[in-house]
Amino acid sequence: MHTLFHEDFVAAAAPVELGDDEIHLWLFPRREPGANARADASGSLRGVLAAYLGADPAGLRIERDVGGKPYLPDAALQFNQSHSAGALLVGVSRTQPLGVDIESRARMRPYLEIARRYFTADEAEALAALPEDQRQRSFLELWSAKEAVLKAIGRGIAFGLDRVGFELDAAGTTRRLVHVADEVGVPEQWQVVRLAPQTGVTGALAWRGAGMRLRGFIAVDDSAAATIRTSRAS
Repeated sequence: MHTLFHEDFVAAAAPVELGDDEIHLWLFPRREPGANARADASGSLRGVLAAYLGADPAGLRIERDVGGKPYLPDAALQFNQSHSAGALLVGVSRTQPLGVDIESRARMRPYLEIARRYFTADEAEALAALPEDQRQRSFLELWSAKEAVLKAIGRGIAFGLDRVGFELDAAGTTRRLVHVADEVGVPEQWQVVRLAPQTGVTGALAWRGAGMRLRGFIAVDDSAAATIRTSRAS
């Protein structure tokens, strides 16, 4: 599975020219969790989308479909977002539905209990076999990969975390998608990319379709700071 690391995200200001065969990822790292975090995230999302559309952010209509996935009813632009511990990630494409998820490594959960209840039996077994000090990293990496696929499907975790299955190697690294529910195709039709956009944050991008050219950006105010680095998902 391909990975985009922190160094693959370069400083830029939206909009950047978006080709039909591209997915752009925008990271907003300079955020403080708090009462206004949700409003700030909404403002940043609107700003990015409006920049690509040449529109007024205040007038942008964002709605949710029956599965809860946000979409633009009046514009031909696909997107998805995720925020965790103050960081926001936005994925944008001209035509390709996609899902993104990021998770803070500082977030504590009852990892094995969740895995045994909601993940596939093979995934839970693989996590249980790991040393305890490796389990958190592996769980969060796996969780973000599963959630990115579910968000790309448009159903979220209500679709069933065990209906999307990944193979883990002996070190607990999420290697590849090996199972999806019949109604959303076969694993070979899916692309999943691991993300490590900043220290303490893990994530994933997923879509069903052909490989796309990926660009990762760290959002800044000065468009002159943009230097584009590209990476192709494999």
